[in-house]
Amino acid sequence: MFAFKVMFAGLAGLAWATFSTASQAATASPSTLKLGKVLFVENCEVCHQADAIGSPGVAPSLTNQELLSISTDKFFEATIRDGREDTGMPPFAHLGRKKVRAIVAFLRFHEQKPNRAKEVDGQPDARGDPRLGQTWYNNICSTCHGVSGDGYEAGGTGTAIGSAGFLNKVTDGFIRETIKKGRSNTRMLAFQGPAGLADLTNQEIDDIIVYLRSLGKK
Repeated sequence: MFAFKVMFAGLAGLAWATFSTASQAATASPSTLKLGKVLFVENCEVCHQADAIGSPGVAPSLTNQELLSISTDKFFEATIRDGREDTGMPPFAHLGRKKVRAIVAFLRFHEQKPNRAKEVDGQPDARGDPRLGQTWYNNICSTCHGVSGDGYEAGGTGTAIGSAGFLNKVTDGFIRETIKKGRSNTRMLAFQGPAGLADLTNQEIDDIIVYLRSLGKK
């Protein structure tokens, strides 16, 4: 009897997770999704590729599950609207709010996991030593993201995570989660745990975050 209750509880939890994920993907009307796809093809696909899978050294994947699960709509909308200064991502404010939101709805349509953005953004700010963070960054991150975090502009395959345009739009929890778990189907690997490229401690990750924040102020 106990085993049956455990199994039922597990199935109920799975059903809730599936419903939660599906409801997030279904919040937009078919017409909005259609408009979002058209706008994406017209404005974004040339760099981000079909279905926003990205292209190393050109533009990041916008539909990998890790990014979708920790990002708010506000993050996507602000990035599309403002672009990223000193990168190849121009601003698209001229599209207007309705069209920008339609593009975000198209990206969300690819979402398969429950959104954890509120939980991730609610994590505490990083506390650490930027000098140690710089050492870790130079040894691990700079190969892809550039010595100064300039990303593609520095010839790397990673994004410009040292730019103010990125750092002003993300929380420390967002960066922390990305370093820990990486991004599936991209070159951003996990950096914590047995399967990580480097099994960084929580403190070492916070040191890196504090160092990144210092880059955004330069």
